[in-house]
Amino acid sequence: MTKHLLLNLLLSFLWVALTGHLNYINFVFGYAVGFFILWLKERTGDDKGYFLRVPKIIAFFFHFIYDMVRANLEVAFDVITPNLFTRPGIIAYPLSATNDFEITMLCNIIALTPGTMVIDVSDDKKVIYIHVMYLKDKEKFITKMKEGTEKKLLEIIR
Repeated sequence: MTKHLLLNLLLSFLWVALTGHLNYINFVFGYAVGFFILWLKERTGDDKGYFLRVPKIIAFFFHFIYDMVRANLEVAFDVITPNLFTRPGIIAYPLSATNDFEITMLCNIIALTPGTMVIDVSDDKKVIYIHVMYLKDKEKFITKMKEGTEKKLLEIIR
């Protein structure tokens, strides 16, 4: 996988050098072209992990941006209106993540989203405690996190 990533970055820089325009859009386009070229070259090989993981990373990025914008709008609406709509609560969230890196990444993603904050991780690393500012339904929140954020994050990491 590292080999494909380095080759893809090399092709991206080559594209930028050939076009003569160093900007983000040109680099991303070069990365996409390089990804497609490498996929055409390696589609019959055994090492397809890179070609499966990159689309998952992009999907997770858009999922996280959507959650971030939604949470920011919810908090901003609550701040600018005269009534408070908060329903704070603390949830014991059962983890599917098993090692320290997975748990740390999940906690960072949760902490970056406005309206949520990780309070503690249990000693056996099976539960994290999350403070949620707008808690309407505990089970719905846990299901949304399990099926959305945690599942997508673990697909990338594992």
